[in-house]
Amino acid sequence: MATKCGKCGPGYPTPLEAMKGPREEIVYLPCIYRNTNIEAPDYLATVDVDPKSPQYCQVIHRLPMPYLKDELHHSGWNTCSSCFGDSTKSRTKLMLPSLISSRIYVVDVGSEPRAPKLHKVIEPQEVHTKCNLGYLHTSHCLASGEVMISSLGDPKGNGKGGFVLLDGETFEVKGTWERPGGSAPMGYDFWYQPRHNVMISTEWAPPNVFKDGFNPANVEAGLYGSHMYVWDWQRHEIIQTLPLKDGLIPLEIRFLHDPAADQGFVGCALSSNIQRFFKNEGGTWSVEKVIQVPPKKVKGWMLPEMPGLITDILLSLDDRFLYFSNWLHGDLRQYDVSDPQKPRLAGQIFLGGSIVKGGPVQVLEDPELQCQPEPLVVKGKRVAGGPQMIQLSLDGKRLYVTTSLYSGWDKQFYPDLIREGSVMLQIDVDTEKGGLKLNPNFLVDFGKEPLGPALAHELRYPGGDCSSDIWI
Repeated sequence: MATKCGKCGPGYPTPLEAMKGPREEIVYLPCIYRNTNIEAPDYLATVDVDPKSPQYCQVIHRLPMPYLKDELHHSGWNTCSSCFGDSTKSRTKLMLPSLISSRIYVVDVGSEPRAPKLHKVIEPQEVHTKCNLGYLHTSHCLASGEVMISSLGDPKGNGKGGFVLLDGETFEVKGTWERPGGSAPMGYDFWYQPRHNVMISTEWAPPNVFKDGFNPANVEAGLYGSHMYVWDWQRHEIIQTLPLKDGLIPLEIRFLHDPAADQGFVGCALSSNIQRFFKNEGGTWSVEKVIQVPPKKVKGWMLPEMPGLITDILLSLDDRFLYFSNWLHGDLRQYDVSDPQKPRLAGQIFLGGSIVKGGPVQVLEDPELQCQPEPLVVKGKRVAGGPQMIQLSLDGKRLYVTTSLYSGWDKQFYPDLIREGSVMLQIDVDTEKGGLKLNPNFLVDFGKEPLGPALAHELRYPGGDCSSDIWI
């Protein structure tokens, strides 16, 4: 399909064409007040990231939600590159599912991209009644024009990995994507690859287990996820359950962007490893560990060993580099995955974390570092928390990072984040040899928000990015 067709749909015809797209000028990100002692609703922030703009690094607009304590988390689009061939579609609505309230906000970003406004609110009761699902997470747009949102539980907070299906025009809840009674035991993230007639989903834990904080006893009791689920994309049913050997809490999943690819990566948070999943010779799916971040022996922390806690992962649009954040250790890593079976560390940078010098934690044994990293200070602000959500520019040259994971866990692992607010940072990427370098002139300080310090989470560009768009 011609790149410059007069009647294209949203996004780009291929991932490689997307890399030639325009530089990002604004970013949307949800900001959370739940668990911060500030009685204010979560809001969608619009941040100016254009270095030529007089408002560079500033929050230029805030759209508060109409309710308190939703816990906005991830976001998606009404349509994306999966609908590139449909000229009737345009990317004008940002979907904001709430992790805790199960409410879904549809935000109009098309009318005025620099000043989004609320288009529709889908109340939890509608999701509960029509789907018997709740605790909503990942939103992806489908080639059918529909929107699909993963759930972590049922309305009572028990584990249930199902999918809410919305009409892409009216945003009415149509029901579940999966067949009745066919949900997974737990849920979290998902990615689909229609050329292989497959979708794969991951799992965190039942909402009742994780929502009030992390309890190590729940890990011992086997209440946290350690499986991936392979679904038949056309039949909407699970065809394989993949147990992850040494893979605890598989969170973010990414197929390679190439729509013909039959492999990808998943980040296992608690076991702090990256596992590669792939279609094997027999036509079923297998998984193997390809990266392990070793734990550190510590004193002055909740456990004697501290995992890296891999929370977000990303693949560059050319499928060459894999990025991930170790939220507890505090480092962001870049791996060359030209050979997906043998990732090679190409870049690493420390951005805060739990083991900084002068903090409460003393590292006793560290197989990777000679000494504890220095605290990070950017433009006079000491950064609380560690690198968490990441987003890559289309051309792969800039990484944006935020520092909040989930308000209930922020409060437990990084009390400073609640007091100081999170930040947004920018890292310059060497896309030739590999390498990561902090941009010392870029800081968005959510500690200085008008209503008080906020927790900023996932980042989205108006034209789509490497974690929102799927090519078919």
